[in-house]
Amino acid sequence: MSRYTAATEQDRREMLAAIGAGSVDDLFAEIPEAVRLDRPLDLPPGMSEQEVNDHLAELAGRNRHADSEVSFLGAGMYDHYVPALVDSIISRSEFLTPYTPYQPEISQGGLQVMFEFQTAVSELTGLPVANASVYEGPSAVAAAGYMAKLETRKRRIVVSRGVHPHSREALATHAAGYAMEVHEVPLNADGATDLEALAAAVDDDTAAVVLQQPNFLGTVEDLGPLVEAGKRTGALAVCAADPLPLGILEPPGSFGVDICVGEGQTLGNRLDFGGPSFGFFAAAERFIRRMPGRIAGETRDVDGRRGFVLTLQTREQHIRREKATHNICTAQALNALAGTVYLSWLGKRGIVELATLMLRRTHYAREALGLEPINPGPVVREFAVRVPDLDGLFERARAEGINPGFRLGRAYPEYEDGLLVAITERRTKAQIDRLAAVADRQGVPA
Repeated sequence: MSRYTAATEQDRREMLAAIGAGSVDDLFAEIPEAVRLDRPLDLPPGMSEQEVNDHLAELAGRNRHADSEVSFLGAGMYDHYVPALVDSIISRSEFLTPYTPYQPEISQGGLQVMFEFQTAVSELTGLPVANASVYEGPSAVAAAGYMAKLETRKRRIVVSRGVHPHSREALATHAAGYAMEVHEVPLNADGATDLEALAAAVDDDTAAVVLQQPNFLGTVEDLGPLVEAGKRTGALAVCAADPLPLGILEPPGSFGVDICVGEGQTLGNRLDFGGPSFGFFAAAERFIRRMPGRIAGETRDVDGRRGFVLTLQTREQHIRREKATHNICTAQALNALAGTVYLSWLGKRGIVELATLMLRRTHYAREALGLEPINPGPVVREFAVRVPDLDGLFERARAEGINPGFRLGRAYPEYEDGLLVAITERRTKAQIDRLAAVADRQGVPA
């Protein structure tokens, strides 16, 4: 038999003879004629192994990635530098190869990683309890909405359009299954959540108000009034947060936010075709038994030695199904470990320096481009501008090896001419100036 061909004609004849069929048509005789395919499959001619390799290389060569161009593309996934230390540690076999790390018998090393991850998330968000990660940011937002419904016994979720479009989609998908209603609140003329519209949208049946800090456009939201307006009828305040800007922004918990969730890709995880990554979930202590996923705790053994235990898990395999808070509760343990290593590498001082650098370069880039800002107020990491000739800008930028950003019109019809520009520590002043030069060549006054 050929190495790459499943069966020869001789093989087929022998198999058909063994089951008493004279031909392949006899084998499928029970299938009605109307549903049979009466023509050959529409496939190209076969290729040799070398031809297949060459063809795949040609297809792969069409891809552009963050290392082959200067990328200002963000919109939820960002081109941050990942130090070699991260790969060095997560590649160790005891972390890379363990069986699914939700079993009670998980090793002390795995449990300590969970505990330290939870501690870091708790410190960043300003909330006392964090779990050991979930799939990714949008799933975490959806889980927060469902948890709010269980807690308040109300069914309406009010969400700002400043929340990532994918998170809003995940929330809407879950809402359809859990008999919830999602109401979106628009952004105001400055690209921030419209406070009056949010206050008007909240009613006695509102389970949660969902915000994002900074929001999808990079606007630093004034969380205090938004949270106060959102909670006036007893709803919970949920905030999706970008963990790195939290190095310089007030923690959501200090504004009275009840649940803070987010996407962790920026913490030691590369873009990798959009994933895998991990989400985080932190909350006030009274919600600890409703939180999805698992929580590792610290304890002492009979000899007084420090140890770690799997303390809580609301997974449906471990508790009665009707008591399970969510069926998306798999931890992205290895990615969360990368995040923990990255945060340890940065340290308390490093995350402040990195967030400050992003803040300064974001404002510098907005000024340098000289385009009409959609969100003229405080921004960090990202900002949005209106571009009269967006297609032309993309064409010129790509010719210069630059990806200028995300076309806002793909997710926001109201910003059809909008460009979302992301800044990380990898975008130098010289690279920003190159993008500004491309933008200036379309004749837009600076």
